[in-house]
Amino acid sequence: MDSWFLPALLSLVIFGLWGFFPKLAVNYMSPQSSLIYQAIGGFVAVIIVLAPAGLKVEAHPMGMLYAALTGATGIFGTLFYFMALRHGSVSVVSTMAALYPIITILLAVVILREPITAKQVIGFVFAFIAIIFLAS
Repeated sequence: MDSWFLPALLSLVIFGLWGFFPKLAVNYMSPQSSLIYQAIGGFVAVIIVLAPAGLKVEAHPMGMLYAALTGATGIFGTLFYFMALRHGSVSVVSTMAALYPIITILLAVVILREPITAKQVIGFVFAFIAIIFLAS
């Protein structure tokens, strides 16, 4: 088994739970309040992850900037995800939100100059069609 497979599989399962738990949370409180508790849970998880390493954290200005931008976009994305779940079904909202790699791939092509294949372009077309179907 490839070394990436198990972490990718665990990521799939955990992100599946991540997509589901907020629907339960916003059934009981506002998206903004849910976001506070999500952040607390995230902080606890970070402490658990860093504890075995003696809580040592690397520092590099560009790495810190991009990691902070990751956190900020993650928080805002999560807030809007929670807001969408407040009024929409988890099956539709999570599927639409899960199409985020379209944005990531487009940025990778435009900014990082990563190549894109015809098969990937066809995948984008199907993803955009999926968004149209999900939104209607």
